[in-house]
Amino acid sequence: MSLSFSRHLRLRSRAEFVAVQERGRRVASRHMTLLALPNNHGVDRLGVVASRRLGGAVQRNRAKRRVREMFRVNHPDHQHTPSYDIVVIPRREVTSVVFAELQQEFDASLRKLRAR
Repeated sequence: MSLSFSRHLRLRSRAEFVAVQERGRRVASRHMTLLALPNNHGVDRLGVVASRRLGGAVQRNRAKRRVREMFRVNHPDHQHTPSYDIVVIPRREVTSVVFAELQQEFDASLRKLRAR
């Protein structure tokens, strides 16, 4: 398992984010909302939307780091089908919750999205 979050695992353009938000499936949990849209890349890709409502720059950056780490830990080393573009919208409390609880919530939300 790599410790980096390489470019091929990221959503990078506004068009990719908009496509997931408009056509993707949505699962809301206590500390975050996940949206997912199947892709043809053969690997899950992640995007994080952390607006100013989340807090100052320190809180937004911490929330993004936590979400990326949850994705990295959850991301399988093998390729699976179908793969998804995933957008995570964290809520304000995401920076103050125990990481293990967030990880469980993230895993459960991903399972719900994949089951649909």
